[in-house]
Amino acid sequence: MADTQPAQEAPAADLGRLVKAQKVTSLEEIFLFSMPIKEHQIVDTLIAEGQLHDEMMKIYPVQKATSAGQRTRFKAFNVVGDCDGHIGIGARVGKEVSLAIRASMIAAKLNIVPVRRGYWGNKIGEPHTIPMKVTGKCGSVAVRLVPAPRGTGIVAAPVPKKILELAGVEDVYTSSRGKTRTHGNLIMATFYALRKTYGFLTPDLWAETEPSRDPTDEHAELLAEMTTA
Repeated sequence: MADTQPAQEAPAADLGRLVKAQKVTSLEEIFLFSMPIKEHQIVDTLIAEGQLHDEMMKIYPVQKATSAGQRTRFKAFNVVGDCDGHIGIGARVGKEVSLAIRASMIAAKLNIVPVRRGYWGNKIGEPHTIPMKVTGKCGSVAVRLVPAPRGTGIVAAPVPKKILELAGVEDVYTSSRGKTRTHGNLIMATFYALRKTYGFLTPDLWAETEPSRDPTDEHAELLAEMTTA
């Protein structure tokens, strides 16, 4: 009997080709060189199966006035994270609920970013909170994250609490202001705050490091062979 399973699509971007060839084996290598993730299969490959969790945060109808009348579509907000320092959020609109959910999940994987974690006091055990105070803003909504002692838990409203859990933050204080009933802005403000955790050059990052080559530059010959093949 002939094999009826569809053939796996070949990666179109250089980064996807390097991941498939196992030349890039972690998301940290991608973030180190600020390489854009253009294919969601990259995230599925680099994060072990079963470790990437997704959560549908909000879905609601949106309308647009056209010459033919009102056009109704659905907007979905999706969050993906591995509960270990990686979080992504996607927002997409679709004619059907299922299409909007699928598109937002793919967008969340493409927007995945690293989250830096640290300690509130003594550096004992694994990092459990954020290393500094950060604030994220979207629209009128501003979310502030404050480091908390071990055992505090996530002191937050249900929406940002789920995002912080998927990011791998165990203890944190939060405060928010603005029109927080607009869940879309509240979700994005929390995401922007977490993204800022790598925007501070703290003393523990001052040490000199050996420069390394960009993966696309290091494996240029391999990529050329893949392109011509």
